[in-house]
Amino acid sequence: MLLIISDASVLIDIECGRLTNTMFSLHWKFAVPDILFDEELAERHSHLLEFGLISKPMSGDLLSEVYKLRQKYIKTSVNDLLALILAKHENCQLLTGDKALRQAASELSVSVHGTIWLVDQMLQSKKITVDVARTAFQHMKDGGSRLPWDEIEKILNKE
Repeated sequence: MLLIISDASVLIDIECGRLTNTMFSLHWKFAVPDILFDEELAERHSHLLEFGLISKPMSGDLLSEVYKLRQKYIKTSVNDLLALILAKHENCQLLTGDKALRQAASELSVSVHGTIWLVDQMLQSKKITVDVARTAFQHMKDGGSRLPWDEIEKILNKE
């Protein structure tokens, strides 16, 4: 089963869109760095562990790599860099909506996707309908998510 590393923003978008159960029904495992989980998700989203989210420990070597990268990628948070380095170390995809993190991932040759791609995967696998996706995106928008809404309309209208 393919492992995908996520930052907090995508998981929060999916929660806001009420697609958590569907996300974890896909044929992938989802993980976050343990530090990111503790600092950004544990308080309000700890139940994600019950759905199957994996909180992966970060070794000293990985932490050292993150702090070296922090000098180059100053617009990217330490927690986001943790997700990037974990994805690179695990040789897997990264989920993020953060523009600076996407750029860093590209420079480090880490495949990166975001919330829209993940919802599109739910559509492609017939886990949800277009109407469910439209409602989910509306919940995300109402919740303050900053997604490219014109791109979302294109995806919803092609289905």
